[in-house]
Parts: sequence; C-alpha cells; structure tokens
Amino acid sequence: MAAALNRLRLRIARNDKRTWVMKRRERTRQLIELGGLVAKARLVDLTDDDRAVIFGVLVEAAATLRGEDREQALVLWRRRGKRAFVESSI
Repeated sequence: MAAALNRLRLRIARNDKRTWVMKRRERTRQLIELGGLVAKARLVDLTDDDRAVIFGVLVEAAATLRGEDREQALVLWRRRGKRAFVESSI
C-alpha cells in the first residue's frame, strides 16, 4: 500500500514538473520573440543598445496605454506594426 502511494506521488510530481517545464519554455519563447521585435524595430541600433532608453520607450508606451488615448494609440500602432511587418518581409 505504501509503495503504491509513493509511486502515485512520484507520478504526480513528474507531471507537475513537466507542466512547469512546458510553461517555462512557453514563457522563454515569448520573451525571445518580444526581444526579436525590439531588434526588428531597430531600437537596439537607434539607441546604441542603451537598455535604459529602450526600457523608457516601453514604459512610455505603457503609460499611453493606461491613458485616455489608449484606443487611438492601439489603432495607430497596430497599423504601423502591420505595415512594418509587410515592408520587412519584402
């Protein structure tokens, strides 16, 4: 009985770890993709890889999204982003 209970606990622990690893990989992939967008927008080159400036730009964008002009900014940025994706894939 105790051996069966231990096997069950080990199986649950393995499954929990597997789930944790999968979530971690998904998050890592998302962060890499977001970093790729920063590079694709040429922010690294335009700021001479000044991380404080890049972070400041992102903080400013977040502040805009918290403000009254949120919807207007989203429409504008989405349009520019789609256009930039098309232009960069040519």
